[in-house]
Amino acid sequence: MPILIPIDDADDPRLESYRDVRERDLVGRDGLFLAEGRVVLEKAISADPGSIVSVLVAAHRVAGLADVLVGLPTGTPVYAAAQAAMDQVVGFPIHRGILAVGRLPARDPGKLIAGLPPRALVVGLIGIANHDNMGGIFRNAAAFGADAVLLDDSCCDPLYRKAIRVSVGAALTVPFARAGDAGALVSVLAAANFGIAALSPSGQTDLDDLDLGDRAAVLFGAEGPGLPAPILARVRTVAIAMAGGFDSLNVATTSGIVLHRAASGRRTPT
Repeated sequence: MPILIPIDDADDPRLESYRDVRERDLVGRDGLFLAEGRVVLEKAISADPGSIVSVLVAAHRVAGLADVLVGLPTGTPVYAAAQAAMDQVVGFPIHRGILAVGRLPARDPGKLIAGLPPRALVVGLIGIANHDNMGGIFRNAAAFGADAVLLDDSCCDPLYRKAIRVSVGAALTVPFARAGDAGALVSVLAAANFGIAALSPSGQTDLDDLDLGDRAAVLFGAEGPGLPAPILARVRTVAIAMAGGFDSLNVATTSGIVLHRAASGRRTPT
């Protein structure tokens, strides 16, 4: 069981990781992530209970959260504070009343891909700088059974608080790794014999005709600039047919459509 620790003083130094959340979002957390809300915490504990360093809960929420907290490793500190004290620590009224600090180990992209099963689906992200889009893509990756996500170095952090929240915890459950620049990302996938498709309004293949085999990877770029031309030249390009006057979608929406199509095409007949 975790250790329940009542907190009476908002200045308690044990809560330093939770202090001034929004300001800390801007400067980073030194490798730590912040999970917010019951659903996200539940997913984080289910995926890797050892990743949770501590939990901060409004005292009136502790009893209702007992079935989730029981999944934490023995000795994990759970700080229970009055709502007013918790709000003071965090720096704004935190209505959910549930926060957790955790740490995920950095993954080697080559080892991550090499460890996937023979039949695998990977999402590749290049230049995704918006945390809402990042969270939405991870949520779609989880919903449609992607085995891993690779990010290039220009992508924003999937473990930023807002990205985790938008992903409904999927950023903590779908394995991911940074793979260097865009070219290195594609090379990691190619070396592992993945069929690679890049989404582009000028794609040469219609999504309905996409078949990448058992080891499939789909690449998504930032809205506006899209994927770099050298990347599009290296892989198969795919477009989503749209009504006249439109040639692009929000990248998170695009990922949902494509991953649903990929997942549907890969289901084993019953």
